[in-house]
Amino acid sequence: MKGSITRPKAAERLVWAVGALDIQPNDGLLEIGCGHGVAVSLVCEKLDGGSIVAIDRSAKMITMAQARNADYIASGKASFQTASLHEADFGDARFDKIFAIHVGVFLRGQPARELEIVKNHLASGGSFYLIDQPLDARQAGAVIETLSAVLENHGFTVKQVLIEDITLATILCVIAGMK
Repeated sequence: MKGSITRPKAAERLVWAVGALDIQPNDGLLEIGCGHGVAVSLVCEKLDGGSIVAIDRSAKMITMAQARNADYIASGKASFQTASLHEADFGDARFDKIFAIHVGVFLRGQPARELEIVKNHLASGGSFYLIDQPLDARQAGAVIETLSAVLENHGFTVKQVLIEDITLATILCVIAGMK
């Protein structure tokens, strides 16, 4: 059709990651580091009454994510903030599911401040999902151990670990809740 916009297919890793979230129609979600907003689009397709807030520290990424998700913004399913996690303003919002896909501070940084924010905004019974795609599949076990230790050292309990071989890669998700 002339003049229509065709969206590229979502990356397999993002489809898998959103599937790992087991989204329910009324969920309230927060994505940390939303990039182009592809995961937000995939999440919104599953929401009916729920909503997602997405943040990214790059204004350019937020602009692209907002353009991609303009209809979801208009319907109230999605909202965006240009901010790092420690700068974002969530007010008194609580989220059923908070997730981060390949956000380095949780694996290679000192995320005490970020994890405190997650704890403060995770709803009772909610889950925090750390999703990563190691460059080398042989590193998956070490990545899981590191993420699990970081979470447990900051007051979380690891509830489940998912790992999947996808085309040309291995992807994993460490799911945690509050102790």
